[in-house]
Amino acid sequence: MLKQIFTTLLSNYTQDSDYIESLWSDISKQHHKKTRYYHNLSHLDYLYHNLVEVKNKIKDWDMVLFALFYHDYTYNVLKQDNEEQSAKKAIAVLNSLSIDKNRIILCSDMILATKGHNNSESSDINYFTDADLSILGSSWKNYETYYKNVRKEYKYYPNFMYNKGRIKVLNHFIHMPAIFKSEYFYKKFEEKAKENLQQEIDLLSN
Repeated sequence: MLKQIFTTLLSNYTQDSDYIESLWSDISKQHHKKTRYYHNLSHLDYLYHNLVEVKNKIKDWDMVLFALFYHDYTYNVLKQDNEEQSAKKAIAVLNSLSIDKNRIILCSDMILATKGHNNSESSDINYFTDADLSILGSSWKNYETYYKNVRKEYKYYPNFMYNKGRIKVLNHFIHMPAIFKSEYFYKKFEEKAKENLQQEIDLLSN
């Protein structure tokens, strides 16, 4: 399904089917790396289904989709610039498609916003980062699968290091004025997300 969505998206900007296929193959290859247990195509699929629910509220749907496909293009747990490198890739691809500069900036800003998930003046960015965090407010069973897969991605780190860093991240989200910036996602996920985060903190603290 994701490939079809990507192909349809790209066909709005180029009729070069070989180029479209090469771009998709590149995205697929990146997300199929054996080091990825959570940040893979399943994450993109989950993100897409959450974004579709607010499609009628989004102003530039195409840029949201481009951000979806490229926001985790670069993912290396040993590096601190994944979002910046992913944004660079997106910019290069969108430039190759002769997309308007302001739209490219919006797409790049969406990707960069997933670094801190802070409130934005752009509602499109808020919807995108909210959807990116929607797993936090899912059922405990789904949340448990999520955090166990994240742990696998950080397998290079011993528990005493990982747990300390993970608790810091979880506390960062819990102490935000609001994890979810849009009314739709806030009402749907905020309460459950804080429950899940606290439960994981309790498990890591024991």
